[in-house]
Amino acid sequence: MPSELHALTFDAADPSVLARFWGDVLERDVSSDGTVLLAADPREIPIRFRPSGRAKTGANRFHFDLTSRSLDDQGAIVDRALAAGGRHHDVGQLPEEPHVVLADPEGNEFCVIEPGNAFLANTGAIGALAGDGTAEVGRFWSAALGWPLVWDQDEETAIQSPLGGTKITWGGPPVAPKTERMRIGFELRALDAGPERLAAEIDRLLALGADDLGTEPVLGRVLLDPDGNEFSLI
Repeated sequence: MPSELHALTFDAADPSVLARFWGDVLERDVSSDGTVLLAADPREIPIRFRPSGRAKTGANRFHFDLTSRSLDDQGAIVDRALAAGGRHHDVGQLPEEPHVVLADPEGNEFCVIEPGNAFLANTGAIGALAGDGTAEVGRFWSAALGWPLVWDQDEETAIQSPLGGTKITWGGPPVAPKTERMRIGFELRALDAGPERLAAEIDRLLALGADDLGTEPVLGRVLLDPDGNEFSLI
């Protein structure tokens, strides 16, 4: 049986600041310790902000695409982000493009997508976790999580939970070289407890194309997906 995507992990210089920012933008509650953005319903994915001393040196391999219901709603999301400490961010977008590119207080890029985007219809506030990656990695994650492929064309892939909610997408080639550890990643949980079940799940993921980095005190068992992106299994 596939693992569960237990949380997205988000490296931060100050986890409580980023959790509060994203709680304000997405209008979601934050855990009592100030480090986890809680899921309001089963379609949402908890986001765990964890301390990191690494400075951000380039664009993240993943970014959030936030949805909007109307132009007024798009403007309200942008206003909330700016009021909470975000800023406009230039990634080479043209002035006439309808989406708005922003960065959070630590420089992590995200987009507020215009209303009426058909691909993100009925996905939720975080319409997509948009990634830089190969078709192979999209198919790996479909098998690893048991989430169906909802897009697999021209080397672009996307998966979505059977419950709906956020899509995870990979844009295909050219894929930028990976120069640092992932700042936004996946935390998986084996659905059955116990060391034998955990070992069996590691074997399953390795057979699908993962590599094993071993155990770290804070992150649990750390593996690499076929594109070399770190993820943890707890």
